[in-house]
Amino acid sequence: MPHRPVSVAPHLRRLLELLAAGAPAEDLGAVAVEARRSGAGAQDLAEVEQAAEAALRVQSTLRQHRRREAELTALFDTAGDLASLRDLDAVLRSIVRRARMLLGTDTAYLTLPDEEAGDTYMRVTDGSVSELFQNLRLQLGEGLGGLVAQTARPYASPDYRTDERFLHTGSIDAGVLDEGLVAILGVPLLLGSGSGGQVIGALFAADRTPRTFAPDEVALLCSLADHAAIAIDTAKSMADARVALAELAEANAVIREHSAAMQRAAESHDRLTDLVLRGKDVSDVAAAVAGLLKGDVAVHDGSGRPLTAVGEHGGAFTGGARDTGTPEDAAALVAAAESSRAAAHAVFRDGRWVCAVLAGHELLGCLVLYGRPRLDDPERRLFERSSVVTSLLLLLRRSVAETENRVRGDLITDLLTAPDRDPAGLVARGRRLGIDLDRPHTLLVARTGDVARNRLADAAVQYLFGCGGVSAEHEDAVVLLVPCDGTGPGEAARAAAGQLGQLTGAPVTVAGAGPAAGPRAVADAHAEGLRCLRALHVLGRAGQGASVAELGFLGVLLGDNHDVGGFVAVALGPLLEYDAQRGTQLVRTLRAYFDCGGSLTRAKEELHVHVNTVVQRLDRVQALLGPDWNTPERALELQLALRLHLLSEA
Repeated sequence: MPHRPVSVAPHLRRLLELLAAGAPAEDLGAVAVEARRSGAGAQDLAEVEQAAEAALRVQSTLRQHRRREAELTALFDTAGDLASLRDLDAVLRSIVRRARMLLGTDTAYLTLPDEEAGDTYMRVTDGSVSELFQNLRLQLGEGLGGLVAQTARPYASPDYRTDERFLHTGSIDAGVLDEGLVAILGVPLLLGSGSGGQVIGALFAADRTPRTFAPDEVALLCSLADHAAIAIDTAKSMADARVALAELAEANAVIREHSAAMQRAAESHDRLTDLVLRGKDVSDVAAAVAGLLKGDVAVHDGSGRPLTAVGEHGGAFTGGARDTGTPEDAAALVAAAESSRAAAHAVFRDGRWVCAVLAGHELLGCLVLYGRPRLDDPERRLFERSSVVTSLLLLLRRSVAETENRVRGDLITDLLTAPDRDPAGLVARGRRLGIDLDRPHTLLVARTGDVARNRLADAAVQYLFGCGGVSAEHEDAVVLLVPCDGTGPGEAARAAAGQLGQLTGAPVTVAGAGPAAGPRAVADAHAEGLRCLRALHVLGRAGQGASVAELGFLGVLLGDNHDVGGFVAVALGPLLEYDAQRGTQLVRTLRAYFDCGGSLTRAKEELHVHVNTVVQRLDRVQALLGPDWNTPERALELQLALRLHLLSEA
């Protein structure tokens, strides 16, 4: 029976079906074997084998195209991630994960430099199981990654542990061994191209078995590394942009705040200027400043005395922690004002802002702000500008006071030279000038040396500034008439002596008299003050202040009232009180001691007691009267007081 030729068409169709189904290469090769078994002729068999080889080539090409499509899809997705970059870590994790997937490696990771530490660290890992490897740090030039960063070129090692092209270190080798890695491919993250490119990190793919990486795999990983570099650079640019925007916003806020501050300063200046133009007083300026700066404000004169004080809402405040009114506080304010004058700015002292109020080089006083520990620059300039307005008002006020004082001085002259000529007319003149002569006044008589005599009258005007008093030059002295405020004439004289001495820069002696009400009483007080003033100079107490009552027996001799009882009470009061309470005889013992010329023996015979008793009583006298009781001057006063006391008992 003749042999019929076998058709090869079914075998060729089978190859196409397998190729379309994506069958493995083994199935394609099996078609030629099947054709041989079916008895195909040599020529037909050759055609089937050639068709199988072509199918294998087509299959390889399709596989490459599919892989390339997957790579392009991954790169396209990565580009999409970059376009919507919001979280850099998420983008980097995505790139590392895609590198591991596309190259089919066990792990993939990305390293970045640490500028502060000066080395490189693991930023992202995928597929890693070793904590030691995940926390690995590399120095420049160490390991495969160090070589990639140093040369800016890709490097692939089929077996890292035996590769001698790069520097092995114990820590890196330990991390690689702990992760179990063998084959490693590393490519640089480059910004820019050519020799000027900057390496900002490295991207790696690694297997736990030996492997040779193909050139297209190296190219793919380089493409992913380029995307990672773009992502990092974009994130850095965005961060820099955010910082720049924040700084711009901050600068804009500062500019707006400065503009608002300048506007507030201009409005405040207009407000303060308006107060001056409308003839307002220092208290009005203080109230305005208190409202503008939201604090309490006080104005003090050149010696630290308060002139006015107002709170935040224009209400007055007095005393308390703000203004103790003590000499120490006044001295502290003067010292702070001097510091402000030297610095040409307000200063913060003792929990308060102090700004000198100046007229040229003369310190008129100071402006004080309480309750504001911090002042920004515009507020501080406003406070300093307020001191200028305050100085203007104080100068105007002083000029008015000097003019009024000259007119009032004529009244003082008439009071002292002819008090009985027209008493009612003098009282009426005083009322027109704002002086109520029917009200008790303290009269002070002040005198200084020839050098400072011309300055004393002006100093008296400054001293009386704001207190309602009046001064005038009379008989080589300056007379000050001050409304009584509960202060005795001696205390008032001492205070005036101290402050007038500061204002004139020379010692000023002040005698006090009064209180006096009415023209005749004022004239008599002036006569008494003159006698006291002469006594102070005779006693060598120039530059001090006192009243007749404080001069002991001289006061009794010089005073018009001859207050014998008061003198005795001052001199012997502690002894008289002690004797009255305990029934002792200290006064009698002291009189006997003086009568016997200071002899203890004769005194004990006079008193009919033991000498030790006299000594003990005199020790008690010293404890009550002070250690100077037996000095010549004090002894004279005590003997006179004892005589007067004896006469009063008789």
